[in-house]
Amino acid sequence: MKIVSILLAAGQGTRMKSDLPKVLHPVCGRPMIAYALEAARAASTETPVVVIGHGGEAVRDYVGDAARCIVQEPQLGTGHAVLQAESLLRGQADLVLVTYADMPLMRAETLLRLVEAQKANPGPLTLLTVIADDPRGFGRILRTTDGMVQAIVEEASATPEQLRINELNVGAYCFSADWLWDALHRIPLSPKGEYYLTDTVELAVRDHLAVQPIVSDDLDEAIGVNTRVHLAEATRAMFRRTARAHMLAGVTLIDPDSTYIEPGVTIGRDTVLWPNTHLRGRTAVGEGCEIGPETIIVDSQIGQRCKILKSVLEQAVVEDEVDMGPFAHLRKGAHLCRGVHMGNFGEVKDSVLGPGTKMGHFSYIGNAVVGADVNIGAGTITCNYDGVRKNQTEIGEGAFIGSDTMLVAPVKIGRRAKTGAGAVVTRDVPDDTLVVGVPARPLKKTNE
Repeated sequence: MKIVSILLAAGQGTRMKSDLPKVLHPVCGRPMIAYALEAARAASTETPVVVIGHGGEAVRDYVGDAARCIVQEPQLGTGHAVLQAESLLRGQADLVLVTYADMPLMRAETLLRLVEAQKANPGPLTLLTVIADDPRGFGRILRTTDGMVQAIVEEASATPEQLRINELNVGAYCFSADWLWDALHRIPLSPKGEYYLTDTVELAVRDHLAVQPIVSDDLDEAIGVNTRVHLAEATRAMFRRTARAHMLAGVTLIDPDSTYIEPGVTIGRDTVLWPNTHLRGRTAVGEGCEIGPETIIVDSQIGQRCKILKSVLEQAVVEDEVDMGPFAHLRKGAHLCRGVHMGNFGEVKDSVLGPGTKMGHFSYIGNAVVGADVNIGAGTITCNYDGVRKNQTEIGEGAFIGSDTMLVAPVKIGRRAKTGAGAVVTRDVPDDTLVVGVPARPLKKTNE
């Protein structure tokens, strides 16, 4: 059976008060349409269709090959929006799943339930509902005595008795395709001059056909984003959902409400996250780590049994048993090998620190390759930029770099070499050699 999804993304989103199309506003690091499209793809057998309007080119550019885009112009309501896909999809699918691109918390599992229910429904339509005390302006579900949907009554048109109904229309539908295309042409024009998809329920009931409801037990799935307030609400709910999944998988969150893990982040068992920790993008954390509080990690790989306190990591690699912080900063290209210690107020960029190396506080290492078991004293700086290009520093294994050393790149420090405190090294230092002074000069062999 062929199943195709239609995502409605043509709304102007005027209440967002933004130049950015509403569905491109991020929720936990990803545009909200990304979540809706991911769920739609999982519930479909065919490439989804996205109906675009306001800011359509930006949405089309983001979607790329993940969906086919069609333009709704002018924008005359949700029924009119779905109708725009008729020429593309008529005769190409058995079932049509319709959802909104501004509902980022809708799960693929729920949409699959909706599809399966419609497969067994002799009628043309199955829709998703929730039971909630806060109606949020949603339409009320009126049921027949046999449990099928009799009508959807919009809040503005509901009687006082109908307003007390707590079953709400979420806005996710699965239709029999052939019936849908004909029904869309029969939707009456509303007093506002629009064609509403919800009127298909009345058409089905008038044709004595069953409209089946499926109740979701997750109220968060019904969160639609129309304002920045809703955006914040959806973001909080997504963080809660993600935090719960990690905790159930064996991760300890000291305070889940103040821990921010974006979807897509992976975390190993027995890792502990302290409050105000942010794990973002394509970050992966190994087992048995202790991270935070107040740590931000973006697009980085963290090994096993690491301790990271009050630090910032961006596009970095940290191997097993690294201890760093507080106030350490790994910038793009930083790679700390196994057992590295990095003190407070240190910074590393585009550099490799070899296994067992210790980097003192208040140091900067940029564009450097540092060997194993090197001691980098406090205040050490690689002077890597000459005003035109970035130059490399090499430090051999077992070297000892004294406090406040300036390493003026390009420069090589040999194995087991030493620099005196305050040295300014402008020339290569051979193995087993001690240099001191400004500019640094050899004093003696370190093994003498």
